Amino acid sequence: MQWSVLDSHYTASASATAVPYLNKTDFLRLQNGSDIRGVAVDGVEGEPVNLTEPVAEAIAAGFAAWLLEKKKADASQNLRVSIGHDSRISAKLLQNAISRGLAGAGLEVVQYGLASTPAMFNSTLTKNEAFLCPVDGSIMITASHLPFNRNGFKFFTNAGGLGKTDIKDILERAADIYNQFTAESLANSERKASSSIKKVDYMNVYTSDLVKAVRKAAGGLEKPLDGFHIVVDAGNGAGGFFAEKVLEPLGAITSGSQFLEPDGLFPNHIPNPEDKTAMKAITKAVLENKADLGIIFDTDVDRSAAVDFSGREFNRNRLIALMAAIVLEEHPGTTIVTDSVTSDGLTTFIENKLGGKHHRFKRGYKNVIDEAIRLNSVGEESHLAIETSGHGALKENHWLDDGAYLMVKILNKLASARASGIHGGSKILTELIEGLQEPAFSIELRLKINQNHPDLKGGSFREYGETVLKQLEKSIGSDPNLRKAPVNYEGVRVSGYGGWFLLRLSLHDPVLPLNIEAPSNDDAVKLGLAVLAAVKDFAGLDISALDKFLKSP
Repeated sequence: MQWSVLDSHYTASASATAVPYLNKTDFLRLQNGSDIRGVAVDGVEGEPVNLTEPVAEAIAAGFAAWLLEKKKADASQNLRVSIGHDSRISAKLLQNAISRGLAGAGLEVVQYGLASTPAMFNSTLTKNEAFLCPVDGSIMITASHLPFNRNGFKFFTNAGGLGKTDIKDILERAADIYNQFTAESLANSERKASSSIKKVDYMNVYTSDLVKAVRKAAGGLEKPLDGFHIVVDAGNGAGGFFAEKVLEPLGAITSGSQFLEPDGLFPNHIPNPEDKTAMKAITKAVLENKADLGIIFDTDVDRSAAVDFSGREFNRNRLIALMAAIVLEEHPGTTIVTDSVTSDGLTTFIENKLGGKHHRFKRGYKNVIDEAIRLNSVGEESHLAIETSGHGALKENHWLDDGAYLMVKILNKLASARASGIHGGSKILTELIEGLQEPAFSIELRLKINQNHPDLKGGSFREYGETVLKQLEKSIGSDPNLRKAPVNYEGVRVSGYGGWFLLRLSLHDPVLPLNIEAPSNDDAVKLGLAVLAAVKDFAGLDISALDKFLKSP
């Protein structure tokens, strides 16, 4: 396995030097919703390293304290935590720092090495003492599709991924722990870690469960994908296992699969199913190899997309439509929860063609999953929560956003069709989304808020953004061609001119993303003009992206 850089010993080891003072704000800046993300490697101008080894060690100790409190554990209980990482070049250093933080707090540490995010959650559920499972908590070292210099952490217990409040709590604890570090305490953690860390190949357990799921769907056939040609693009992330450990045991031909080797510099393309270059790469591989299906993963395998035999992409609205079709066959009438930027055509498809209910909620995979869980708790059955980004979670899979499991559901469809005597490769998948109305024109523009502009009067960008949205909402009421969505959970969503637009406030950044879908460019311009009329007087808002679109031929 190749690790291009940083595989040497870290010269300023956490145990050999005093740590510079950091306050709580420094730690809280590392929060990104329900994840932690920071700069772990030098090499990008203007991006100083803030996710150092001592910071990572303190975060692990903060998680240990949080977990001990959550599990109501006492000193006699040996809580166990698993650690995995994707292919990033800073992964091994951070894995060792995390191990020191956990071991120093008295927890048992199990390192999985290269792993996927979904596998890390699964390790809290698996009952297999030979693999030291189930663990009490789990940490995945990843920054999803972000550039090579970034890294971060995702945390799990058997109740699922931790939420924003938990992450804030852990970071606050970490800040206190960090500033109490001494050379002696750091050396002690290093001693404990070096004598107590265990290593396990858990990915073998995880992949064998995926294989069993497909065999079960095909009525127990050993090789239900025999003769299917399926290519995988892992983008040099952690998903390369899917070809050898899942598809080949099921009988699939995987020649033509690409970028399976982990390489944290991501030399071929960004591992991101939303990225156009990435989708072109997997489409090209399918067509050149005359494959039945192509599968692509993001870096840590919690997102995925597919391509059929003809090169047609199953991502964004199409992937949601395909998964909805599969899930609604199994659970007629169920509610499909999606994020806010899904198309009107998808709603029509889910509700009129498939007989389900489409519940459009907020952006953010955790928001979408939590909303599906909430709906079930109040008596509205929901079996699928899925974002346009490729994050998709099923009730049957413990509401885990697992890109590999999503693809297994698609493979199940192929395998069960073959077992029933239906042939035609991935054509059966293409037929499942027949009738999905797709817009002729679609665009996302980002209107940035200048946080230093006098108009903000020292207030937050969120307050300013909310004021912009209120003004837009007010102005829409006076235009007879436009109609505000009767139910909407995020931003301002408006239909008109055969299409729609949504202006919302970004979850984390000083940006108002504007999505427009319409039957033609001219109709999209009409919708854009309606937005411009409402927001043009906000001097703190950069509307150059909208201006450029409206003036383009």
